[in-house]
Amino acid sequence: MQESAWKYETDATGLATLTLDVPGKSANTLSSVVLEQLSAQLDHLEREPPQGLLLRSGKRNGFVAGADINEFTTLRSEVEALGMVRRGQALCDRLAALPCPTVALLHGFALGGGLELALACRYRVGVDDGRLTLGLPEVQLGIHPGFGGTVRAVRLLGVRPAMDLMLTGKTVRADRALALGLVDQLATPAEALQVCQALLRAQPPAHAPALLERVLSWPGVRALVAPRLLRQVSAKARRDHYPAPFAVIALWAAHGARGRAAYDAEAESIARLFLTSTARNLVRVYQLQEKLKALGAREQAAGEATVRTVHVIGAGVMGGDIAAWCALRGLEVTLQDRSAEQVEPALRRAADLFAKRIRDPAERAAATGRLRMDVAGAGIAAADVVIEAIYENLPAKRELFARIEPQLKATALLATNTSSLTLESIATALAVPARLVGLHFFNPVAQMPLVEIVQGEFTGPEVMAAAQTFARRLDRLPLPCRSSPGFLVNRVLAPYLLEALIALEQGIAPELIDAAAKDYGMPMGPIELADVVGLDVCRHVGQIVGQLSGREPPLPLTRIEERIAAGKLGRKSGEGFYLWQDGKPQRHKVAATDISGDLQDRLILALVNEARACLREGIVLDADLVDAGLIFGAGFAPFRGGPLAWAAETGHPAIIARLNQLAAAHGVRFTPDAGWFATQK
Repeated sequence: MQESAWKYETDATGLATLTLDVPGKSANTLSSVVLEQLSAQLDHLEREPPQGLLLRSGKRNGFVAGADINEFTTLRSEVEALGMVRRGQALCDRLAALPCPTVALLHGFALGGGLELALACRYRVGVDDGRLTLGLPEVQLGIHPGFGGTVRAVRLLGVRPAMDLMLTGKTVRADRALALGLVDQLATPAEALQVCQALLRAQPPAHAPALLERVLSWPGVRALVAPRLLRQVSAKARRDHYPAPFAVIALWAAHGARGRAAYDAEAESIARLFLTSTARNLVRVYQLQEKLKALGAREQAAGEATVRTVHVIGAGVMGGDIAAWCALRGLEVTLQDRSAEQVEPALRRAADLFAKRIRDPAERAAATGRLRMDVAGAGIAAADVVIEAIYENLPAKRELFARIEPQLKATALLATNTSSLTLESIATALAVPARLVGLHFFNPVAQMPLVEIVQGEFTGPEVMAAAQTFARRLDRLPLPCRSSPGFLVNRVLAPYLLEALIALEQGIAPELIDAAAKDYGMPMGPIELADVVGLDVCRHVGQIVGQLSGREPPLPLTRIEERIAAGKLGRKSGEGFYLWQDGKPQRHKVAATDISGDLQDRLILALVNEARACLREGIVLDADLVDAGLIFGAGFAPFRGGPLAWAAETGHPAIIARLNQLAAAHGVRFTPDAGWFATQK
């Protein structure tokens, strides 16, 4: 007989506790088995209701992470999806209808279906230990709450707070959760049980939103508010790309979070969304993220114990921000450059990062104290990890590595943040090349989740494993790559950016080029991306990748050269291809009818064709890793599931045919890669 995930206990006063602790899992999720077992518990509670019920988790890390996402991939029809959702809804309805007060004790995380379960209780108590994270992030999976959450969230919090949670998928911390009414009380870990028991005994009125929030759900007022919500969502996402937030608004506009019809409409809506390509692809993106996390999970606790100190050489934007992020994550960091004047700007940027990310003044001061200037490089000898982040110049890197290698302790991890040079070319300066690994971070370091872990011809497997564990220590996603010009992400981006620059040379306006990419679903167009990266950096990396890979532009790129010569380097100088004001590009609006399908194909298929080439060459192990790298490292349209997933859905014969058309019209650079012909679908 299968061990139950639920444990039921009562005390002498008649209060009961129902504890969820899914066997064999590090975190609680609401699988179909767990929900069936909850139904059996509710059968008992309905027959013999206690004086009060406390719902809690037996896991140390949190309450419930949500539904079992892997089960979403098994759904084959709307009827099947509807049945699953209605079972979950019915259980939450039964919990809400129990003839006794109920309270959910929330610690760590309570997300998605886990928070919906808590919303079905009369009260919620949050453990205020700095880790509480509550949210309804379903839109990030292409769906919306389905266990009654679209109704109960509005009824509990009011229209605007509930919509903010559901439409953005963002999470809230303890103080904000209390202010919203998402939790009724906060308590220390030691006092949490007593606070819950006191609520069950006192039975105060359940939380209700302010009158204004209730008024917003009145039929006449809804008709005025709903279009405004739609405009806000439309400014950030397209309905055909991301239908879920539009569905949330439609549910509320139709039913006002009232009555049985609102729950039925929620179930029918999410059942339809489950079967969309957006939901399938966003679930795949989640699974890709989990796959990358698992790559760095080797002896995670041991890795955290052995890596305590980091030395970063190069205090430019990348090096300084890598150092700041390491300090933010609790490591002792020394930052080296040729003079104090070159290190000081990095320390100022670090202070800004700490001010944004750390609320507690004492913790912020501690992070500041963990990052120290070290012009002399005294920290090299004691560092567990040494990261080189100087400019992309091969002789300079070789000279640096030859100089510092004798100073390293035997167990130190030696890494380069090169974005384009091969490790083999750098390692010639080392007596022990097996210890060199690439740790290629992306800009901005604090926002981009991916780190390419680059394996040179001589890099030892234990070094690769240690580097992946270190990336997870920094809360980053490790992507193991073979050393090759540009590795994966820059290698694939190079022809994409090159095609954009070729289009510029042909007289196409930058706004039209960017609009074509964004219409496909890219978060940022290639011309804006070039401005953000820096035109000088784009040219430098592009030249290195182009020379080493044999890819050269078919015509002179005069426009980028003219801007670089004039000092117009992009956002960092205030002007590049665009004029930048307050961190935003100033550009003309483009009508949807002006977007060229031919240009869009040129941009996207240049990228997709190169992604296929990287897979064929074994730059990464499989197609999943290609897609993960481009989604998390380059922002490739997540709802499309990655370039190779999109190509598979489109069909390889169709991709080959279109590439051949582009090659005939625009040149041999569009010749289909040989890898397509081995995998036609």
